[in-house]
Amino acid sequence: MPRKLAPRKLAIITGGARGIGRGCAHALAEKGLNIALVDLLPAEMDRTKAELQAMGATVTCHEADVSDFARAAAVIAEIMAAHGRIDVLVNNAGRGNPKGITEITEDEFDRTIAVNLKSCFNYIHAAVPHIQAGGGGRIVSMSSLNAFSGGVTSAVSKFSYATAKAGILGMTRALAKELGPSIAINAICPGVIETELGNSLTKARGPELMKGIALGRLGTPQDVAQLVAFLATVEPNFITGQSFVIDGFQWVC
Repeated sequence: MPRKLAPRKLAIITGGARGIGRGCAHALAEKGLNIALVDLLPAEMDRTKAELQAMGATVTCHEADVSDFARAAAVIAEIMAAHGRIDVLVNNAGRGNPKGITEITEDEFDRTIAVNLKSCFNYIHAAVPHIQAGGGGRIVSMSSLNAFSGGVTSAVSKFSYATAKAGILGMTRALAKELGPSIAINAICPGVIETELGNSLTKARGPELMKGIALGRLGTPQDVAQLVAFLATVEPNFITGQSFVIDGFQWVC
């Protein structure tokens, strides 16, 4: 009699339509997970969905502004209705803001914090009861090297972005204590990564930046995605409350 296969686990990826989020979706689908994409880019979500389906994953797309608390709860309800489980949450959605303290408006600051930091709260708050009910799982949140460096010249964004990304580190450490042992939560801090968000910077300063990176190249979404996939699936797991810098050892900013 053939052995019954265990149901595939489900990973949610915010900002999953392109860039690092798309890379994470591919890496987790390769690990055998089904995927729920959350983004504001329906056409690009559909493209990524088709790619993941070709890999054998079941995929749903959920259009949402991740800063919206009520919409996050509704998206999680949609995902539970479609998949019946949540095992992994990747908080990847974000946006930049290059303005300094004397230029930025209150609304611009609030929006930067809402999309980068509050979004993590929104989706963790809504997803955790379902992850716990299913026996536990993993959360990975995307911080930034800027959480340590402060958003210097090589950064797409400056202090408001760095502030939000530093907040993710505090949230991760606090929730590791609160959610363990059933849920492991970690943060990733990428350096300069070639994505749609950073293309203008990398095209203009790529050769200069590479001189200050020990591995001699810029990062790719796949570099980050492999670490996300490891933290989301490694067994046995004894890693939680940590932040992982992935920057090729960048010393010139």
